[in-house]
Amino acid sequence: MKAMIIDSLGDANVFRQVERDRPKAKAGHLVVEVKATSVNPLDTMLRSTETPWSANLPEILHGDVAGVIVEVGEGVEQFKVGEEVYGCAGGIAGTNGALAEYMLVDADLMAHKPETLSMRETAALPLVSITAWEALVSKMMIKPGDNVLIHGATGGVGHVAVQLAKVLGATVATTSLAKNLDTASTLGADHVINAEQQSVEAYTEQLTGGLGFDAVFDTIAGDHIQNSFKAARYNGKVATILPISDPLQVALKGLSFHSVLMPIPLVYGINRKAHGEILAHIAKLVDDGQIKPLVDDSQYSIWDVAQGHQRLESKQAVGKVVLTA
Repeated sequence: MKAMIIDSLGDANVFRQVERDRPKAKAGHLVVEVKATSVNPLDTMLRSTETPWSANLPEILHGDVAGVIVEVGEGVEQFKVGEEVYGCAGGIAGTNGALAEYMLVDADLMAHKPETLSMRETAALPLVSITAWEALVSKMMIKPGDNVLIHGATGGVGHVAVQLAKVLGATVATTSLAKNLDTASTLGADHVINAEQQSVEAYTEQLTGGLGFDAVFDTIAGDHIQNSFKAARYNGKVATILPISDPLQVALKGLSFHSVLMPIPLVYGINRKAHGEILAHIAKLVDDGQIKPLVDDSQYSIWDVAQGHQRLESKQAVGKVVLTA
């Protein structure tokens, strides 16, 4: 089979096309014919930067996959050959990913594809949907009536989080750059904030009477996390997806702080079934019309992966960059 591999860390041009043996099914696994994959910041980081997982980096990157089952391993009862599935199932910790014609996947990490989406749209969902679910449902336990702020409306995780928070019954405010305000306004948030015009203090006063938000999900992080701490109410909740350097406000405001690291089941084999179960829930929400993926207008194939990575790293993409087979 054809595959795009990396031999060393570097810029997007480190990818090269090779021939590899097609994987064979083993117990608890599926072989999936890859139809699409998406580019996540995790993929560009693994490609370019030393990480805790670099010593065990596979040749073939990319976790997100949408495709068709061509082989079912022993002990797998919930899937059949010919079914369309999706998941985030490799590209890290020694497990090859989706930049190939076929991918071997742990069946516990997979779910049946939403019926109402194309393969391209479906591939945009796995990592970001699981991350949003873990932040809002598993960690912060958002409930009806909560006043929730989500930073980064049109990013990969942000656009799903806005829609999921509405499904959970929250009143949702979200921030966006000025150039993306029109797109952000289509996601169903109650309030869309121009982050380049309004200060944290101003919109927190306007939308919460100065009390602060019950929960804040920061998909931008870095130094930006301080804005989330400012916006949260005393004894409120904050979640983020990246490391932070100064957690002082967590203590001073009595915040519940949550770090969301989606690859933990992939890397350590912990509770992998939870990922498949989350994706089954997401597929139903999609088919019920409650969540819709936001896909960048760019058009690349898997064999154009370098251009896909460059598109994401340019910060010009709106929504997910997706590569098709």
